[in-house]
Amino acid sequence: MDWDNARIFLAIHRAGTLRGAAAQLDIDQATVGRRLAAMEKALNAKLFLRTPSGYVATPAGDLAASAAEQMEAAADRLQREMQGIDNRLSGAIRVATSDTMAAHFVIDAMRRLHERHPDIRIVLSASTQLSSLTRREADIAIRTVRPTSPELISRHLTRRTLGLYASRAYLEKRGVPAGGNALAGHDIVIYQASVAPRHGEKICGEPVANARVAMEVNTGLMLHEAVRAGLGVGELAIHMAELMPEIVRILPEREHHYEVYLVMHSDLNRSARVRAAADAIIESFPGK
Repeated sequence: MDWDNARIFLAIHRAGTLRGAAAQLDIDQATVGRRLAAMEKALNAKLFLRTPSGYVATPAGDLAASAAEQMEAAADRLQREMQGIDNRLSGAIRVATSDTMAAHFVIDAMRRLHERHPDIRIVLSASTQLSSLTRREADIAIRTVRPTSPELISRHLTRRTLGLYASRAYLEKRGVPAGGNALAGHDIVIYQASVAPRHGEKICGEPVANARVAMEVNTGLMLHEAVRAGLGVGELAIHMAELMPEIVRILPEREHHYEVYLVMHSDLNRSARVRAAADAIIESFPGK
């Protein structure tokens, strides 16, 4: 099985469409279609059923996916091991984190890294979705979830605190919420369920059963902006909210805590540029 064709096949298997696979791999859709046809011809098997909702794997396609994933794992491992013994302070480093952490300390860390090692090219991805370090979607991740995989190593960076906030304009219009009544008579801004399922029941430990959801967002910066705009009460990181004079903390007895970790694959621990990026992040973290 040709690996170039196999990786394109895997992208189709995961995305369900030629367009989605092309976007994942940053190639054109026609190339994806040609590579799939070549693979099906080489294997003498139909790998997908073309349906109105997308490409659905056949039994042969499912078997091919299992084999292709083993090829992918071997290719990724080889690349990690080669990078792990790379002593050059140059080349690309992929860093993944959330938009709020990127804005409030990771960008500063990357500025410091660039000043020290200008030949390192930084590829920063900001998302609430966890990037796979095993598949090299990122070399370093700053996460709020401690990894459990034995292949990953982590360092605890800090503990953060969340509080409840609303804009001054909102409070002047709607009044200050009373604790213990599930935010009755108030609007709230929360994360989408895919990001923070607990927001459907509580924010900072305060029930939200009697509140009206004004907006659901999928990033931390949008949560802050929605609260600042007066859309409702929201759960915000205290160290960020304190920098916004337009918003006020309410129900100060209500708090929620989370941990922050620096995570990397153990195979990359010896890579010079990965270590340089990790050191810059650790140094730039507030409180360090």
